[in-house]
Amino acid sequence: MLKILIPVDGSEYGAQAVAHVAKLREKDAQIEVHLLNVQIPIESGHARMFVEHDELQDYYRDEGLAALGSARAALDKAGVPYSFHIAVGHVAETILRYAEEKHFDKIVMGTHGRSRLLQLLLGSIASDVLKHASIPVTLVK
Repeated sequence: MLKILIPVDGSEYGAQAVAHVAKLREKDAQIEVHLLNVQIPIESGHARMFVEHDELQDYYRDEGLAALGSARAALDKAGVPYSFHIAVGHVAETILRYAEEKHFDKIVMGTHGRSRLLQLLLGSIASDVLKHASIPVTLVK
């Protein structure tokens, strides 16, 4: 069984990756689908002085669930079983670490489709994952 990780951020680009995997599942039921949302950590010491640890964890959970909402709805509608997880960290590093720790076979993720020059100037989570992943990565545009 092919174990696929789909990092999603609630954007249309993530939705396209989800749709791609749903089509793959139609063709081959032998895939296991996992959604991952990564929340960027609030690292400001000032914010942490006023927000309790549990409140911050609730915030990450609520934001993660909101970002996962459309992907979960699309997979539910397509009848694709899945698991989901919310992590906190620097996005590309967290995706790569999670994929390695959980022994995924493949990562499928959306890309903004920026020009090569713009991508070089701004950087890209998708290109960082592609560059450093030890497993196959499919980018869906």
